[in-house]
Amino acid sequence: MSDSILLHVEGGLARVTFNRPAFLNAMDFEMGGRWRDIAREVTSDPSVGAVILDAAGPAFCAGGDVVAMATSGATGADVTAAAHVIHEGIRTFVLSDKPIVAAVQGAVAGGGLGLMLTADYIVAAESAKFVSKYANIGLTPDLGVSTLLPAAVGQRRALQLVLQDRTLSAAEALDWGLVAEVLPAAEVPARADEIADFWLSNATAAYGQAKRLVRLGADRTFAENLDDEAASIGARFDTDEAKVRVAGFAAASRKSRP
Repeated sequence: MSDSILLHVEGGLARVTFNRPAFLNAMDFEMGGRWRDIAREVTSDPSVGAVILDAAGPAFCAGGDVVAMATSGATGADVTAAAHVIHEGIRTFVLSDKPIVAAVQGAVAGGGLGLMLTADYIVAAESAKFVSKYANIGLTPDLGVSTLLPAAVGQRRALQLVLQDRTLSAAEALDWGLVAEVLPAAEVPARADEIADFWLSNATAAYGQAKRLVRLGADRTFAENLDDEAASIGARFDTDEAKVRVAGFAAASRKSRP
């Protein structure tokens, strides 16, 4: 089994770790296939209630491994095929009912932005940096960057990043809404664990469905979203977990009334 991405599942938590630190966790053809396969495995596992996405080494992810592509004899068609494989993994994670927190300990570049934005909540180290760099080497955005980046920061700011040779600091990324929190590097892993534990310790399935509704909502009509919301809240209302929590909420509300 490949070790380019590590997967550990325990206690309802799936930890997905980019593990090519010598290559800044850039994704080559093999790693792309591994990413897709892990996405399928994690999202189809009913025991998984939350996911942590992290990385080994000094960088989070440098995107696609352009050096490997350039030296492997790959054609444009090969690169397109590889992009489709990675995109399937991204789509599978984003549209799933598994909430994902990313622990970003270092630099994020190119397609690494899209892979990072697969996560629903991002905690970044103060030393983290964020850059596009596609056009600098004559390429165009992939790995969901053209969709996920403007969804996170708005179209105008996304264009600033992809059309200029600009590097965002962690503080700027927080200001832009690209990440949710910025902490000292040593505190990032524990904070990601804390967020995942919060999901797992509470109404796990409800958090997962809330994530799914928000992610899917961007690509559907308002009427379709309303129908899905109605069906989802009804289905949750009939679960034993929701019955206990709703009853507790109702009892507390009655007690608080004058």
